[in-house]
Amino acid sequence: PMILKWMPKVVYRTRLVWISTMNKLNFDNQVLKRLPLDKEHSNHVRSVDGACFSRIKTTPLSNPVVVSYSKEALRLLGISEEDVEGEKEDFALYFSGNKLLPGSEPAAHCYCGHQFGNFAGQLGDGTVAYLGEVVNEKGVRWEVQLKGSGKTPYSRLGDGRKVLRSSIREFLCSEAMYHLGIPTTRAGSCVTSDTLVERDAFYNGKAKMERASVVSRIAPTFLRFGSFEIFKTRDPYTGRMGPSVGRLDLLHQLVDFTIEMYYPEIHKAEQEADKRVLSFFKEVALRTARLVALWQSVGFCHGVLNTDNMSIVGVTIDYGPFGFMDTHDPGHICNKSDDGGRYAYDQQPSICRWNLKKLSEALAP
Repeated sequence: PMILKWMPKVVYRTRLVWISTMNKLNFDNQVLKRLPLDKEHSNHVRSVDGACFSRIKTTPLSNPVVVSYSKEALRLLGISEEDVEGEKEDFALYFSGNKLLPGSEPAAHCYCGHQFGNFAGQLGDGTVAYLGEVVNEKGVRWEVQLKGSGKTPYSRLGDGRKVLRSSIREFLCSEAMYHLGIPTTRAGSCVTSDTLVERDAFYNGKAKMERASVVSRIAPTFLRFGSFEIFKTRDPYTGRMGPSVGRLDLLHQLVDFTIEMYYPEIHKAEQEADKRVLSFFKEVALRTARLVALWQSVGFCHGVLNTDNMSIVGVTIDYGPFGFMDTHDPGHICNKSDDGGRYAYDQQPSICRWNLKKLSEALAP
């Protein structure tokens, strides 16, 4: 009788801790406050001009369940293991996009990119929802994303979903890279569901239904080289241009914001705008060089080093067709669609340099 009387109290108290933790996440969504936003508030696919972000609604999954989570990564946001275990059903709802965390504001980022050396025009977050920026108890700011949470204005012909196999790969590799000492985005959780999507995993015409899944991603920011290419003029080779071509006022706004938020020491030290941008670029180049050197040291191949997959703060982002070499092979290609070997292991340093050149062009059009 004593056990029966005591047990409900423990369950009740655990649920109170969970609700309190979620309500107290300190969201401070600066990118939505200080960068230009899309005037349309819908998820339909379109060209987005004059904006860096579009507000969206995440698309619910059927019966989301937690596959795994990283205690260390979630702790960056102030979420403990006890919080997750206390109510996994609610956690699955929040981190699948079925239910919004208090203070979060789902949005998708507009960016462009050079893909396999060619300017592709508008790309953007086609499977990702920015939830917001959490400032933890130490005063450190972390951007939180859900990858696989449904269609956005940038989904093009996609369905905005990710499947379990690719979600597990990103979850595991993000955390592995962190523990190898390599700058990277973090993976907070992996959630799967009963929602099924069709995928042709081997591109052989034998598509099958797979479980739609969502990875929560954490980083100081997910701004990338391609974020600054939305202002690009018409490319002489592809004929494409950025959706916000000619809006140098917005380019300057984005650059100033990026330096102030993520390179505050440069923002404080340099008073002249031109010198500030130059110092910023030099630091991005240095961080990128250090990052690719670390990749080479562990035999990591990114697989798709387009400008839209290069972080503006020098961390590894966008785990897609990546791979690790089992034995040393300088010409190793992990991406089967990379027919010419542009992104082979031994080409990664030079490709990062090429991407930096494109960033310099974007910063000084």
